[in-house]
Amino acid sequence: MPHESRGPDPFRFLQLTALTWEGTMPGMATSIEARTALRAAGTTTALRLSPGHGVPSARHLALLSEAELPEAPAVWTDTTALTLAALLAARARRDALADGASVVTRYFDDVRLTRPASLSSSVRSQLYASVGEYYNALGSPQMGARFGAEALLFADSDATRYRALTVQALGHALNGEYISAETARAEASELFEARRWDDAETAYLVVLADALIASARLDVGRLLEAAGTMRRVQPEDPYWGYSARAIEVMAMMFRRDLGAGRAEARRLLHGSRRLSSHRVMRYFLVSVLSDILVAQGESREALSVLEPYETPEGHGICFSMQRTAALLRLGRERELLLETEGCVASETDHCLRTLTPLLVRRAVALQRLGFTRRARQSMEAALHLIVRTGSSATPFLMLPFEETRALMDAVAAEDPELADIMPYLRAALAQVATPDTQARQPVTATVRLTRTELATADLLLGSLSLVEIARKRGVSLNTVKSQVRSIYQKLGVTGRAEAVERLAAVDA
Repeated sequence: MPHESRGPDPFRFLQLTALTWEGTMPGMATSIEARTALRAAGTTTALRLSPGHGVPSARHLALLSEAELPEAPAVWTDTTALTLAALLAARARRDALADGASVVTRYFDDVRLTRPASLSSSVRSQLYASVGEYYNALGSPQMGARFGAEALLFADSDATRYRALTVQALGHALNGEYISAETARAEASELFEARRWDDAETAYLVVLADALIASARLDVGRLLEAAGTMRRVQPEDPYWGYSARAIEVMAMMFRRDLGAGRAEARRLLHGSRRLSSHRVMRYFLVSVLSDILVAQGESREALSVLEPYETPEGHGICFSMQRTAALLRLGRERELLLETEGCVASETDHCLRTLTPLLVRRAVALQRLGFTRRARQSMEAALHLIVRTGSSATPFLMLPFEETRALMDAVAAEDPELADIMPYLRAALAQVATPDTQARQPVTATVRLTRTELATADLLLGSLSLVEIARKRGVSLNTVKSQVRSIYQKLGVTGRAEAVERLAAVDA
């Protein structure tokens, strides 16, 4: 049955009362025309965040994404809360994320407002949904899902309920909780169809959640359907179009159309389209490109692609995890363990979707190094996460097939709870793993260093510290550190002593 509306309608309130922007936006919009335009953008956008009133215009979202955020009011009212809801949604939808989570902590302690509030249920739901949408855009899915749940708790109309469900669906999907994500996505879709809202009002979040669920199940057909939905629903929106192309690249990887996927990923990451895209989609593309390079036997190139990127808070995209496939292929197991030590230490705050493959890859590395008990513990934790959150094949992407299967079977033999899921896991592994003969890549005798790397490498052979090398070369310490990391990567070593030995061998 459709969810019946209860309580006051904030949308009627907005139609009768313009949002009060003066006095809450210090330093912004000093001219009357600018204030008027900003007020109109905020009023209309807040009205259109949920379906039934049209979609926010690109022009309004652009204006709001550049606006200064207000100070927390003495008491939150419907007007001030809807103002913030519009601003946060605009920042999420136009990739204005430079301030990170500090935007939210300005107003919230966990999920509680830090100032007194006198809010209707509908407005509170809208505010929580916007915060959840912003967290999802940042790549912090656990907080995104949590604010989505709060938004659902206060939703008192079909429109606010739909929006809360879409925020929750994406948060769960980004966090790898596919059972919960599918439930929220299905409920949102059923509600949308029952109310017969305009197709253009379909939430971007629910389509992206659908794509992530399809990716976890290696469902290429469903992936392509999600991409098609994005093109159909918002054919003129470049952000939706970019996401559609990124989803199609994922499908190319699963179809093993690696050459086309690699070329398209590079076009999207380096072409002009990236200027109108969401950060989380660019990060997904970087991850897919690195997986494709590993599959093509170019693990060092994969590490080079990943080198500039830092993992966002929440680990919705975890570049430390992403590096592990290449490190395994290169036989750099100790480096893999060091790279991921911080992720394991912060396990409770780590995105489950990226933690699960990280645990599997650490298990393979530990097994290679002879730490059998720890290897089995890590694999067992990963397999139980897969069972609990919903079957997914992606934790096994680009892993060595025989090694991984043998370790999985050893764990399952001692854990009867895993018996039912093992046939699925073995089939998934067979689909996305690589032959063991490609698991390690020997370092070749020829090492191609750039001219500047050669200059730094020559000084590494001596006793100078990195600070002294930077001073001698007349560059910053960070530049030298970056060059040294590149040298280590190309040499296939993890430290200076190994690098010196390798360089001496090459010179000889």
